[in-house]
Amino acid sequence: MKYLGQLKQVQLKNKTCLLRIDLNIEIRKKEAFRIQAILPTIKFLVKNGARVVILSHRGRPNKFKNTKFLPAQAGKIKNFSLRPFAEIISQSLKKPVHFLGLKLFSSDIAKIKKSLPGTIFLLENLRFLSEEEKNDRQFAKFLASLGDIYINDAFAVSHRANASVAAITKFLPSYVGLVLEKEIQNLNWLMKHSRKPLVIILGGAKVSDKIGLINNFLAKADYFLIAGAMANTFFAKQGLPVGDSLYEEKVKLENLMSRLDKQIILPKDVVIYQRKILDIGPETIKYFQKIIQGARTIIWNGPLGWIEKERFTCGTKIVGQAILKNKQAKIVIGGGETIASLPFKPKNQNPKPGVFLSTGGGAMMEYLAGKKLPGIKALKDANMRM
Repeated sequence: MKYLGQLKQVQLKNKTCLLRIDLNIEIRKKEAFRIQAILPTIKFLVKNGARVVILSHRGRPNKFKNTKFLPAQAGKIKNFSLRPFAEIISQSLKKPVHFLGLKLFSSDIAKIKKSLPGTIFLLENLRFLSEEEKNDRQFAKFLASLGDIYINDAFAVSHRANASVAAITKFLPSYVGLVLEKEIQNLNWLMKHSRKPLVIILGGAKVSDKIGLINNFLAKADYFLIAGAMANTFFAKQGLPVGDSLYEEKVKLENLMSRLDKQIILPKDVVIYQRKILDIGPETIKYFQKIIQGARTIIWNGPLGWIEKERFTCGTKIVGQAILKNKQAKIVIGGGETIASLPFKPKNQNPKPGVFLSTGGGAMMEYLAGKKLPGIKALKDANMRM
């Protein structure tokens, strides 16, 4: 693969760079980690005299059928529009960011082409168009016509075969962005060089989302600490009562059940409210802390309780603090809710020595499960064509 950081000023000056990032976050979190993480890439491009056209998506809005990719009504759906992010990114960079709707006229395209080096544009939510998630070749070609170089810096969506992530690489010289490069470096290290004891802490709602990672690390990990609704699924498989708690009925865990209490550790006690298991209990917190203290490598993804309510955040907060207190371990933390639960507001992917924060949740799980991510595969294939 080709990396953005390897390019020199002469290769970027006066070029229009299409930069795919991930803005699938809540607007009220103006200091959101994903926005802070992407700023160095934008600054690098601007410093080297490139124009920047930011491509992204937000949520899953209604699709519009239009063969010309120009739905007039798309901009009216305010809840999914990326327009507010133009101001948010502008404030972070202290530089204007020009918003462009999806109904691009020839005058808008000319505005991009004729703009001064260092100008930044943000294009409207690509998922207003059904062609985006269909990985439509013609739509990707249309997007590619807006620029000279394509850069993928959206690890969080690289596990999706979308037009602005995969198909677009067929039409432009394509590069790995600074954020994505760090993701690949740190996650590859985990796969190949993790030090033991390796402890993996998993929470959140679904075992099915993380079972690939568990299976891929069974021979490497010393402990899997399981909590959240994931643990409820294990409890149910054991025939234990879970009341009205969230759990998965159909997921297959037969190959993992024999590892319970040895390698796979479930909560010893829980916090129950209105017949629902909503957090881990004090005995579990102490036991998890003890295991974490001795770890040399730690992976954490998913909150350990119902963090939407403050009274059920105790387990997540205390275990998170225990992870960060371990100074001898290489620590990788991923998932938006997980990072949001940290006791500080991170402004980059390496907020503390030995700690790496992944910008991806599902993408991180799939990468560590050994799956080939469409966005990264597309960059590798593009490299072979260059």
